Amino acid sequence: MSVLVRIGLAETAAGALLGWVVAANLTAPDRLRKLGLVNPRRILQAHIDYVIMGLILVAVGLALPGLATWIAVLVVIGTLLNPTLFLPLAFRDGLARTLGYRSLSSLSFLSTSVGLVAAAVS
Repeated sequence: MSVLVRIGLAETAAGALLGWVVAANLTAPDRLRKLGLVNPRRILQAHIDYVIMGLILVAVGLALPGLATWIAVLVVIGTLLNPTLFLPLAFRDGLARTLGYRSLSSLSFLSTSVGLVAAAVS
């Protein structure tokens, strides 16, 4: 099994596990607020995005087993970072307006875009 497929399966599993937090928000939102969760919708976004990005990694890993390392690295960085960036926003909404967060987010989107386009044309 390729590294991309393994990482994709792990990322999909992480998304599935976040589903428990999404469910907890429906059944015990007060507990989550006590833990510092201010925007539970961001957890839902991360849950969905981890699953989608994980499936993208699995698909790319299966379709292109000989993918160049530099392309694979870009795809992995982007597909891991994109959903992860939702998590801090669940606890601190204003973070999205900081230069550091915006820069990291741009880097993540750029990595995903360049990596997947490069994979498509390789």
